[in-house]
Amino acid sequence: MWSENKVRIKDIAEELGLSTATVSNVLHGKTQKISDRTVKAVEQKLEERGYIPDMAATLLARNNSRIIGVVVNDHPKYEGHVFEDSFISAAINYLSDETEANGYFMMLKKAKKITEIVAFASMWNLDGVVVIGFCEDEYQDLRDRIRVPFVIYDGFLDEQNRFGNLTIDDFDGGRQAGQYLKEMGHRRVLCVADNEICMDYLRYQGLCEGLEVKAGFMKIPMQAAERELFYQERLAAIKNYTAVFAVSDYYALELMRFLQKNGVDIPDELSVIGFDGSREARNALPKLTTVAQDNALRAKTAIHLLLEMINGETDAQTVCIPVKLWVGDSVKDLKNLKEDS
Repeated sequence: MWSENKVRIKDIAEELGLSTATVSNVLHGKTQKISDRTVKAVEQKLEERGYIPDMAATLLARNNSRIIGVVVNDHPKYEGHVFEDSFISAAINYLSDETEANGYFMMLKKAKKITEIVAFASMWNLDGVVVIGFCEDEYQDLRDRIRVPFVIYDGFLDEQNRFGNLTIDDFDGGRQAGQYLKEMGHRRVLCVADNEICMDYLRYQGLCEGLEVKAGFMKIPMQAAERELFYQERLAAIKNYTAVFAVSDYYALELMRFLQKNGVDIPDELSVIGFDGSREARNALPKLTTVAQDNALRAKTAIHLLLEMINGETDAQTVCIPVKLWVGDSVKDLKNLKEDS
């Protein structure tokens, strides 16, 4: 019965007056040379016709596939290594555990464009999707194109009511870091980030609140090779501060390695704090003080919210996960030093 009713790429192409190559390229996310209008038309037709490839055909024997998709933005800043990022890998690890614990399978995909999720969800008959690393306007666009429920794993949204959103208390994380630095006697503090918006800016604002003075801000390049040169050119300026707060452990650890390579002792000459609570932070030398999030709780909350949406038990909502400062060895106590002298 299935083979008689199977929708083929050729059928989709003929209905739209396109080549099979064009439809195939949209299906596999190769849309660089295809207009947005054509991409949207193909995606809508694929979903409308319920296109699913041969290897997924058996899933249609059931009303529900029991598959949850996890889609990660393959952003240029990861330089082709998105799954190697400590935040991303930790998220995938805990999401996998939580998905299986609830009797579902997890299917992982990286995507350069959020619209790739439309064909992905359709071809595998996904019950729901967890989306990581895109922007607010992209999430709203996805909601207009897709029927299955989805949860944003790390969203920064001013207002939404059509999908689930899981976030962390970015401002309070920055505030905790700033307060700790203040207690340790630091007043000249620099914040480093690759942008001045969304959660990174909230972390900076929280830092200033905790310090009770305005911290410096340095916008760094997204590419690693460019950051190396950037830091080299500004090393003297960075050393004018007593501490650096990086908006991620990735940037904090990278900066620590750069400083150490250039003869700067951490924390005797410069203190460093990160954000994320990664395993790498706790294994670093010195151990990196960092604003830690509970990755297990975050994944559990995300999957729980998504399953409630799949089962029609709740409307879309935003859930905020608290964070807590984890104290390592990367911050020098200047206050006691001054008292001793």
